[in-house]
Parts: sequence; C-alpha cells; structure tokens
Amino acid sequence: MTIEQIRGRNVPPTGPYDTLRDYLAALNARGRLLHIERMDQDAFEGTGFAYRLIDEFGINKAPTFVIDEIKIDGKWIKGPVVCNLFGGWDMEAMGLGVEEITDDYEQMYRAAIDKLIGMTDENGKWQRIKPINVKKEKAPCKEVILTGDDVDITSFPFLQCNPADGGRYINSGSMIFQDRELGRNVGTYRCHIKSARKVMINPEVGQHGWNFLMQAKKRGEATVNVAVVLGLDPITYTLSSTKLATMGEDEFELAGGLKGKPIELVPCETSDIMVPADAEMVIEGEVPLDERDDEGPHGEMFGYLGGKHDANFFMNIKAITHRKDRILVNNFPGAMRGFYTSLPEAHAFLTYKKLIYNLVGYHSPAHLTGVTVVSIDKNLATEGISAGQHVAAHNRFSKITIVVDKDINIYNFEEVMHAVATRWQPYPASLIIPRARGPLLDPSAATRGIISKIIIDATRQFPEEGGPKEFAAASRTLLSEMAPNVFDLVESNWSSYWKHWQK
Repeated sequence: MTIEQIRGRNVPPTGPYDTLRDYLAALNARGRLLHIERMDQDAFEGTGFAYRLIDEFGINKAPTFVIDEIKIDGKWIKGPVVCNLFGGWDMEAMGLGVEEITDDYEQMYRAAIDKLIGMTDENGKWQRIKPINVKKEKAPCKEVILTGDDVDITSFPFLQCNPADGGRYINSGSMIFQDRELGRNVGTYRCHIKSARKVMINPEVGQHGWNFLMQAKKRGEATVNVAVVLGLDPITYTLSSTKLATMGEDEFELAGGLKGKPIELVPCETSDIMVPADAEMVIEGEVPLDERDDEGPHGEMFGYLGGKHDANFFMNIKAITHRKDRILVNNFPGAMRGFYTSLPEAHAFLTYKKLIYNLVGYHSPAHLTGVTVVSIDKNLATEGISAGQHVAAHNRFSKITIVVDKDINIYNFEEVMHAVATRWQPYPASLIIPRARGPLLDPSAATRGIISKIIIDATRQFPEEGGPKEFAAASRTLLSEMAPNVFDLVESNWSSYWKHWQK
C-alpha cells in the first residue's frame, strides 16, 4: 500500500479502527504520519532516525513514520514499513475512541485511561465479544497465498534493528497458539529469522506461549502448529503484547469487547488455527518440540541487548498469506513505545483500586521500565508504604515504586522527582525488598528473574512516621488558593506575551 492510498482513505478522526490501514489514514489526516521514501538499513539509518526522532519529540509525542523502500542485505526491498506506531499519547486517544482529540498530549492520555475505566461493568471488568468466522474469499489476508518453494520470509522487509543483534527479526507479530485443553493464546514474541523457511520463536519460561508448548510436549506430541499474524488493528495488537488476558482467556474476545464488535477470523491454510481476516500478513508453521537452535541476541525493551539463547524453539514455515499491498510494522525496542500503554495502566488501576482504597492514580512510564508511580489520598500514617507494597508484590516489573500525594501529577516526572526531593527522607520512608520475582530481561539482575525492589514513600510524612510537626505548604498551591484567578489571567494573555519574541 502506498502513502497515496493511505491518504486516500476516508476515515473518522477517532476510532476504534477496524484495521491497521484505517488507523494509519487517521494518523495521516491528523498530521501524525511522516513519509520517508528510502532508508539504508544496512547502515542502520532507520534505527538512528528512530533514536533521533525520540530525542527531538520525546517518547510520548513523536509521530509515526512510514518508509517506502528500505535497503536490507544489499537489496532495496519495497515496503511500506511502519515504525513508531504507538508513539504519541494522542494516538492512544484516537485508537481507543476518545471523542474529542486535541494537541494536549497529557490530557489525551488521561482521557484514554478515563474512557477505559468507564467501559467496565460493576465488577471492574471489560465486556467480551466472541469472534466470528468469515469465509476465506472475504478475507484480505488471503489475497496472496505462498506455499512450498514460494515461501521466502527473507524477501520481506524485516529489519535487523541493531548491529549487535543476531540478525533480522520479526518483532511486531502476534503469535497464536491453539490447544484443545488450554484454549487460545495470542502473544507477542520475538522471531529471529534464520533462513527462508525457518524462524526462531522466543516465549520465555513461564509465559503463556511457553505453557502451551509444554502442555503439548507433556501429552507426547511431536509438533505444535503456530501462526504469526502481522498488521493488526492497534487494540488487538496491544492485547497480544500485554497480559490483560489471563491463561484460559481469549485475547480476541477481549479485543472485540473493547472495540464494540467481534473480531472476524478465518482458518489458516495448513492448520485449524483461526487468524484475523483483516491482518496484513499471516506466517503459518510448525514447531518441533524435540528440536532446538540458537537464537539472539536482540535489543530489548529495557534499552539493553538481550541475551543469546543456545537452545530455543523454532518454527518451520509452511505457508505465508498476505494482502497484495501488505504493510509491515517494525518496532525499535528500547527506543519507542511498543503498544498502547493506557490499556495495561487502566487495568492495573482497576486491580489495585480493590487493594488500595485511597488510590488516585497509577503510571508506569514507557521509557522508564522498572519505575512505577502511584498517587494516593493519604489520610493515615503508613498508607504510603502500604500502597507501595501492594504494587511491588503484584507487578514484577516494578523495581522502584514511588508513592506520592494526590496533588502530584504522576504523568510529569519532574514533578514526581520534586516530590521525592522535598517530601521524602530515605530513612524511614523507604522499604527495600531484598529478593523478589522480576522480569527475565532486567539487565541489572545477576540471576534471571530475581531482583531486589525499593518502595519510596514520597508522600508528606506525618510526625508519627518521622515527618516534621508541620509540613510547609507548596508555593504553587498557595498561589492557586490565594490568587485563584491568576492562571486564567495568564492563559487569556498568553499569546500577547510572545508578540515581540524572536527565536
């Protein structure tokens, strides 16, 4: 699909969107899609541009960019390749269907989370809508069908993102497992391309995909059928990339509920696995359970190089189906946001609200993996540490949990750190957990999956928990209370202040 075809699609300014291409058309109409004709990935031009883009705009404001043609292994390969698909907080609001989209990025992120929280039932659950099956002839993902010697995954523009990576990777695909006992799992796992018809798969120990493979192996099965789906709508892909659906729950049902309509599925060509009909590409294959191969290394979400695995599972590709004008998506892990973070944050807020009665807000900054900030309406001593313990116990990624008062803007990290600097004393307002379950990819961990944690209680400390008898009032709070019209006055005169300014 060309940039002209994307521009030619007539779509509403806000979603939810049925397809990736509708979402891209909406981004383009809003001026949030950057078109680049060519990039030399043999020189890692795309990667360098990704980092420079974030330096310029910030991780929560950078636009999506699409590359028409990209040089890989000495050959110019036709795209398009879409990058930074989930870059801006305003994009989250668009994709989730917030009615009025503005340029206030933080307000858009708040609106996205508020919308998601407002969509829950009395039990704090989102609705589920079961997917429906459609005929193959109506499925865009079946427009081109490649089997046998026609299969060559290396002919498509999948990138090696970093010169230290083990090779080219499919890093934005949703891997689908179906099991007669466990049901269905849709998860995002990195896929190292080894040859024309062989890719590695990397569901880590304990992840849902790993459990599906182990269940089949336990039954004595020799192989497992797998499908890797690329180019899904942003909501469905986000559910693939998160743990919002627990083992036994169907990500497609949850995606249908959030979109307000069922996901349309069609069967694979070589197995009974059902895949989204509107996908851009489907890679079908078979995983031998008694064979392994080396995989990696690969730059990961922490912004550090992930390790090499000497014995990982792999998939032998049996078929590739795709749209005639397929669009591929690439993520630059560690540099850019990989999915809609408002969905897991809204889910976390709903979960912790049941445990922390005075919870006001929850935020895990995408560019600070391992840091979580929560705000509470503090009434009693020890409530800050108590809130932090709940988060640290249930969120394995949260290595540093910062608890702040309700007047602190948790989306403004400078404000959060100002609270740490002025309201926190390392002793006694801290709690160190010397040994806890953590993410497998944390580069600072001496033992994979085992980390230490700290809770920083940056709320105003009461005297009985070591704080001063009287806590000084914040200057900005005093300004707002004693001159309540001042910010409205400044806002009304804002443009006039700049009339003599020269850059």
